[in-house]
Amino acid sequence: MVDETGVVKKGRHSAGVAKQDVGCVGCVGQVEQAQVGVLLAYAYASAKGVAFLDRALYLPQEWTDDPARCQQAGIPEEVGFATKPERAQALLERAWEAGVPATWVTADSVYGDDRSLRIWLEAHEQAHVLAVAGKEDVNVAATGTQRRVSTLLQELQQTVPAAAWQRLSAGDGATGPRRYDWSRLPLVPPLQAGYERGCLVRRSLRAPDDRQADVAFAPAGTDLATLVPVAGRRWTIEVACEAAKGEVGLDQYAVRSWTGWYRHSTLALFAQALLTVVRGHLAACAPTRAHRHKGRSQQAAWRAPRQRVPGSLAPFRQRRQAQQGRWPRRSPPTTSPSASCSRSPSPKCVACCGASSGAPSPPSSTCWTGPRGGASTRPWPHAATPDSVASSCHNYNCSTTSDFETRYD
Repeated sequence: MVDETGVVKKGRHSAGVAKQDVGCVGCVGQVEQAQVGVLLAYAYASAKGVAFLDRALYLPQEWTDDPARCQQAGIPEEVGFATKPERAQALLERAWEAGVPATWVTADSVYGDDRSLRIWLEAHEQAHVLAVAGKEDVNVAATGTQRRVSTLLQELQQTVPAAAWQRLSAGDGATGPRRYDWSRLPLVPPLQAGYERGCLVRRSLRAPDDRQADVAFAPAGTDLATLVPVAGRRWTIEVACEAAKGEVGLDQYAVRSWTGWYRHSTLALFAQALLTVVRGHLAACAPTRAHRHKGRSQQAAWRAPRQRVPGSLAPFRQRRQAQQGRWPRRSPPTTSPSASCSRSPSPKCVACCGASSGAPSPPSSTCWTGPRGGASTRPWPHAATPDSVASSCHNYNCSTTSDFETRYD
């Protein structure tokens, strides 16, 4: 797949910058001060993604006509003016010399309108589907005459019967399959034996008057259902260009020289190709539907409530949860009612607790000393009943019985 992409630049010193078509998604026909690069991408036969193979910086003629400006930007002297289709032809030649297999070549009307590129592909017997604009001419096989594409598309409304249109998908888009009505018009046969030409006409479902054309060169007998997905593949390189700008920073650079642009674009496109290959391997290793269903069954089995086995800790946990506080975790020792403080009483406690020998006494059924025995005496929450309050000492931080009853009644 061949396409171009642009990066907007404000200055005039960057190599190849000029007023030209940006060539990005949603910017068709938008002219900006930008650098434009021609890109060659490879799409897998399956839906694994798009990987970029090569790149070439497009130099407008105003640059090649100014040697001093080219020298300042570091452009080699042997680099001359070449159109975008000529740049694309050079990229395809390098790919074939490197042994890259290609069943089809596809591109938009910028390259499809160049007849020399189409003839060069036919001479190499390279099957292709290239979009053509309304100003391009094609040779219709029925009449043997040359017709303008725009005129031919207008006549198809009356000449092509309804049964000749096939509703096919050109691939998946952001909202699902891109379905159109397609028809095929035979063109003059090529010089290569075993091949045929055709004009593919695409009609929109929402606006039947919106029709576009593609020129196809394919082995004889190739049906329309095979050509339509190839025509739709060229849209994937536009999406890949925008993804490369967002994921690997294809447009995030601040270089002006010819060498700097090639270094940055090479590293960015290599990173994008690496991500494509990694995603393809991860998709191949993804669990199938049966494996995912098995995994969900195992999760459901683990989450299912388990039956209580006799002798387990469930009864102990239920008793512990029934307690109002975190402490005590064990039943308090029973002592005589007279001993109610965990340490020697203070002078204020003599009146209510009586004299003591000074040695710490064990806690009563209504007092506890905290987890380590160093806290002030506190009542047992579960044991603080009116009868126990009346029959024992109810110190709460050296408070009187009436104060304790006021607090806990």
